[in-house]
Amino acid sequence: MNGLSVSELCCLFCCPPCPGRIAAKLAFLPPDPTYSLVPEPEPGPGGAGAAPSGPLRTSAATPGRWKIHLTERADFQYGQRELDTIEVFVTKSARANRIACMYVRCVPGARYTVLFSHGNAVDLGQMCSFYVGLGTRIGCNIFSYDYSGYGISSGRPSEKNLYADIDAAWQALRTRYGISPDSIILYGQSIGTVPTVDLASRYECAAVVLHSPLTSGMRVAFPDTKKTYCFDAFPK
Repeated sequence: MNGLSVSELCCLFCCPPCPGRIAAKLAFLPPDPTYSLVPEPEPGPGGAGAAPSGPLRTSAATPGRWKIHLTERADFQYGQRELDTIEVFVTKSARANRIACMYVRCVPGARYTVLFSHGNAVDLGQMCSFYVGLGTRIGCNIFSYDYSGYGISSGRPSEKNLYADIDAAWQALRTRYGISPDSIILYGQSIGTVPTVDLASRYECAAVVLHSPLTSGMRVAFPDTKKTYCFDAFPK
């Protein structure tokens, strides 16, 4: 069933049947990080930059500007010019997790910005090539973020953290870039449809796009499930 062995199923259902724990085991598959954030040199007295203090992985974010450093597994499909359009920073969620954020300026003066909540088993490093291509084709800028426990974001993936993560991303997009709600398109893919729907229920926005949405946590592992159980997560 969905690639789960008997021992994995026993481990799953022997724990207390609370939705958060079941969802974490069924729905979240964070990959090893494919990127890090490297501080840009600060201007010195003579104009020369100060030496970088090293990449940011899971340590606390410090003030300043950051550049993304991609590993080979990120498989970036573009050149330095496109890489320079990517802005990265770290914000904090209401649940005290550090959330990595990415803003891709694909089109100067774009009317809309897409707040993209990506699917499972990927992080911002693996998605940035897609974001560059998507934004260029549809004439929009792209803003995205990594869920708690994904990429360099701290914490562990959970249903509650998903909602706090997208809220932190929304607030960062609104305050840092001054983008109004009627210029923001919410786009959720797979597991990303969960926080997208939650955010759309609380804020006005230009549009909502759901790509391969989930029906519930149980149906991720058992697609033929017809009944909604009391301990299910992300129920339909």
